[in-house]
Amino acid sequence: MNTELTGQRLTTYAEFWPYYLQEHSKKACRSLHYIGTTLALICLLVLIISGDWRALAAALFSGYGFAWAAHFGIEKNRPATFKYPFWSLFSDFKMYFMAISGRLSPELEKAQDKADVQ
Repeated sequence: MNTELTGQRLTTYAEFWPYYLQEHSKKACRSLHYIGTTLALICLLVLIISGDWRALAAALFSGYGFAWAAHFGIEKNRPATFKYPFWSLFSDFKMYFMAISGRLSPELEKAQDKADVQ
C-alpha cells in the first residue's frame, strides 16, 4: 500500500514519483500544470534577460497558481508541494519535459498499475 495513503511519509524519490503521477491522474490537471510551468519558464527567461526581479514573483505565481487550481479544482486533492516541496518541484519539471518529449505515457501507466495493485 502507498505509504502516503496510510499517513506515513514517503522516504525515497523512487516511492514519491509514482505517488506524484497518481496525484496527477487527470489529463486536465496535467494540462494546467503544463500551462503554469511554461509561463513560469517564460518569466524566468524574462528575469534572466531583463534583470527585473518582478518576473520571479510572476514565475512563482503562474507556476503554483495553475498547479494548485488544478489540484483543488480538478483532482480534488492536496498538492504534494505542501508536504514534499523539493521533490514536487523537481517532479513537475520531470513530468513537463517527459510529456513534451512523448515519454510520459509509460510512466503514467506504471504508476496506475502500482496504484491498482495497492
